Amino acid sequence: MKVAGLIVAAGRGKRAGGGIPKQYRDLMGQTVLRRSILALLAHRSVEAVQVVIHSDDVNEYEAAVNGISCLLPVCIGGVERHDSVLAGLNALKSHKPDLVLIHDAARPLVSVNDIKEVLNALKTHTGAFPALPVVDALWRGGETIETPEPRDGLWRAQTPQGFRFKDILAAHEALTAPVLDDVAVAYTAGLSVAITRGAEDNFKITTPEDFARAERALRGDMDIRTGNGFDVHKFGEGDHVTLCGVDIPHTHGLVGHSDADVAMHTATDAIFGALCEGDIGQWFPPSDMQWKGAASDIFLAKAVERAAMRGFTITHIDCTIICEMPKIGPHALAMRERMAQILGIDIGRISVKATTSEKLGFTGRGEGIAATATATLVKI
Repeated sequence: MKVAGLIVAAGRGKRAGGGIPKQYRDLMGQTVLRRSILALLAHRSVEAVQVVIHSDDVNEYEAAVNGISCLLPVCIGGVERHDSVLAGLNALKSHKPDLVLIHDAARPLVSVNDIKEVLNALKTHTGAFPALPVVDALWRGGETIETPEPRDGLWRAQTPQGFRFKDILAAHEALTAPVLDDVAVAYTAGLSVAITRGAEDNFKITTPEDFARAERALRGDMDIRTGNGFDVHKFGEGDHVTLCGVDIPHTHGLVGHSDADVAMHTATDAIFGALCEGDIGQWFPPSDMQWKGAASDIFLAKAVERAAMRGFTITHIDCTIICEMPKIGPHALAMRERMAQILGIDIGRISVKATTSEKLGFTGRGEGIAATATATLVKI
């Protein structure tokens, strides 16, 4: 089944304060919208995300989503939420999804499990959404109480609200009066909608206090990982070697299926290792001729993309190159600069250094170059 996400981000969010729409405010290093997008993409079934924004927010949107792949061209929303959702659904037509997950931009803490439960429910229902049972006493009144209200069977709706795409599109197209959310649209159309168990952390940021609550939740869920990489390439014919994307003159070249950038390969493997997503050979198999002679920055950029899609920030890379020749020191700064450019992080977070093996082993005999790298990734 082809699954697409639809994030509604056209609101103004004035109650949250801050002077700008809440979806573009910073939440511990990332905008609320960016976190919401990455949260949907963290589930492997979600192939693409369509975002609907306000016409005044194009620049803010472009800055917020920089570097995220799997995003469809942004579309502009309407006056009411229903108008924005319908605009997004129409934009998704060409993508032809079987299922769509409609999500609030202001719910950045939705979990993979929340999404999984909704998708599981869609196997037997036309729609599904996460919700929490009402547990507080309910009273109707103004300045004083009037009558109690029963809470049995009442639920607090959350998102993503998932549907079979064709059914929810038809329901929105047939809607004639404003409703609260997409579940209400489905209900009005007579669709079968299941309730899945939601989570307290999947709350909608609405007030200034909610930002503090979200920060507390993120601090308690910090995920710090390290990964290691190691690679070896032998010398062959050539007049230079490529290390960390920098061509260094030498009496020999390095032999490999790609450009044989042994240092960049180790950094790539270190990131994949931290993500527990295999290694460079699994993502770019040497049996595939499209990678013959390919520049290794393609491989590193893919690892960076995967980290971003999983919600991780690469905070540090430490690479050690092991060889007798060529001398690495004169080129280390250029190598760090190139790595920083690809990784999208400050050069102060990248270390490139070299050592010899004291004439021992194949590197000591001048038969090739080895390299090792450690990557640190943080998800908050």
